[in-house]
Amino acid sequence: MRLAFICPEMLPLPAVKGGGIEALIDGVTPTIAGRHDLTVISITDSKLPNTNCFQGARYVRFSPSSYRASVAHYLREQRPFDVVHVFNRPRNVHLYKRASPTSRFVVSLHNEMFRRSMLSDEEGKQCINSVERIITVSDYIGRTVTRRFPEAQDKVQTVYSGVDLNRFPPAWTVKEKRQKIREKMGLTGKTVFVFTGRLKPKKGAHILIEAFKMLLLSHPDTMLMIIGSRWFSDNRVDEYVQKLHNLAEPVKDKIIFTEYVPQKELPDYLIAGNVFVCPSQWQEPLARVHYEAMSAGLPIITTKRGGNSEVVTQGVNGLLITDYKNPGAFVAAMEYILANPRRAVDMGIRGRKLAEERFGFSRVAEDMLRVYEDSLG
Repeated sequence: MRLAFICPEMLPLPAVKGGGIEALIDGVTPTIAGRHDLTVISITDSKLPNTNCFQGARYVRFSPSSYRASVAHYLREQRPFDVVHVFNRPRNVHLYKRASPTSRFVVSLHNEMFRRSMLSDEEGKQCINSVERIITVSDYIGRTVTRRFPEAQDKVQTVYSGVDLNRFPPAWTVKEKRQKIREKMGLTGKTVFVFTGRLKPKKGAHILIEAFKMLLLSHPDTMLMIIGSRWFSDNRVDEYVQKLHNLAEPVKDKIIFTEYVPQKELPDYLIAGNVFVCPSQWQEPLARVHYEAMSAGLPIITTKRGGNSEVVTQGVNGLLITDYKNPGAFVAAMEYILANPRRAVDMGIRGRKLAEERFGFSRVAEDMLRVYEDSLG
């Protein structure tokens, strides 16, 4: 097959500046490009040439300012691709379909891109009519499509994202490395709760800091690590990031703000931790950080929002918070983990096993290839 990936116009590929969608594309590219002719289309970046080959794929990059028009022109000028996969931009599909009418199109949704504020009724129907399949990162996201457009039901299919199982080893397999990292970071003898994600109100880091301050009153030998920045690779301090630092100020010796951590370094930070916490306040599509935490063998505390509960099961590989706006609910979950260390270890072990069975990038690539093959009939 001749395949094309059309990436969003936010971050470049490969994922030199991070990004969840971009990490997924990087993860599946070696497998897919190893079997088929794959072209990855993304935005330009000063660190990357406009065209090159990498991991068996051909990369073509266009300026963000004229991205849609440039991609459409490129599709029009090329020998038609068998399948074109548009990532997270359903409103662009109709334009690209007109540029390459004989190609089969697939769109994948990583957020609520079919909500009314993002897509008009006409644009939604144009997209549905232009694609063979609509891949969603969770059943939750699939329902956001079919509730508004019931006619899309037969085209919607969940394909869960995944993780590089080799890059994110469980802590118990790298004990010596873990010990050195914890010593370097001043974490020896501490139980470390880890947050990773963009520092935005909807991600809930402010709730976690409030909860952690309460936890410290009875558990002074704990630490909190906040991994992330306001935007991928952007460490500028905005109003919300400053708010987080202000909240942490009374216990600043107990909270580590790492700022942006490149994807290649993230595994070292995860294995330094003991428990992963995702305090999402919005309807989370299904944060890929859950897969990374599972792969690293960490028990997970997450909110029962959006698609999170589709991969985290209460008492199996983590704990689910229903009262997600209440810091006290997180304190209770964190205290449970501290009071039941054996259960916590078992959750981490089961999470790693689940990642190995269901969430490796090789499985994601196989699922995507089946979608492409089905699209061709």
